[in-house]
Amino acid sequence: MTYCIGIRLDAGLVFLSDSRTNAGLDHIASFRKMMIYERPGERFMVLLSAGNLSVSQSVRELLQVEKIDAAKPGEEGLTIWNCTSLFDAVRVLGSAVRRVYAQDGPALKASGIDFNASFILGGQIGGEAMRMFLVYSPGNFIEATRETPYFQIGESKYGKPILDRVISMTTPLDEAAKCALVSMDSTLKSNLSVGLPLDLLVYRAGQLQSDHFVCIDEHNPYFQFIRSTWGEKLHRVFESIDEPQWGVGGEARHPLLVPSKRFPPMKKIGDPGEKIV
Repeated sequence: MTYCIGIRLDAGLVFLSDSRTNAGLDHIASFRKMMIYERPGERFMVLLSAGNLSVSQSVRELLQVEKIDAAKPGEEGLTIWNCTSLFDAVRVLGSAVRRVYAQDGPALKASGIDFNASFILGGQIGGEAMRMFLVYSPGNFIEATRETPYFQIGESKYGKPILDRVISMTTPLDEAAKCALVSMDSTLKSNLSVGLPLDLLVYRAGQLQSDHFVCIDEHNPYFQFIRSTWGEKLHRVFESIDEPQWGVGGEARHPLLVPSKRFPPMKKIGDPGEKIV
């Protein structure tokens, strides 16, 4: 399993991925889940992948040569290197996913293996605005919006709460990167199928290239700081919250025991003389 995050903001894009894959408790390995497609000054795209490793690697390789919308065999069609919009780029990606499914899907199904892969593709081409898409196993996709400015793939549930509370389109890039790392740390804490090292990339709007990329391992000072500080502050906040107060009326500032329109649970009072077997 894996965990990847893509965030689209007014200021730019943030991408974060782990590198753990496992086929059982005693078969764990590391593979990068982030791929960068860059032609400085012209186009910049990042692809994150999760799911079946053989499927995602095949899609990634095919994406570099995949063509769509060619009128005749041999004619130049749209590729990720000549398309003029991220929408067309994600169409090329979807086509690559479907080609891999056509090639490998029946054999995987015959072996009892699901065709399971999902992708996040984000970036900027020329003068077009930044865009980011979530691509599903059938090759269909949705786009990030102002109301939903981030996508997760893989083991997403543990790291979602902090993203929901912090991320909006106006969040500064460095703050979003910090939030993504906290989200990843929460996932690492709760799920053994996600693991270090991590790949973090930050892209500033309009640059059409990025040198803000780092590989984070267990010795990274900032990630060590995030892990220890976040845990300590969570404990402090938790301890600062009052315990449940069962008093009523003026006995408690925030009483727990208050009237409710719901009926209480069903209760059976046992007969003192009844023999329990």
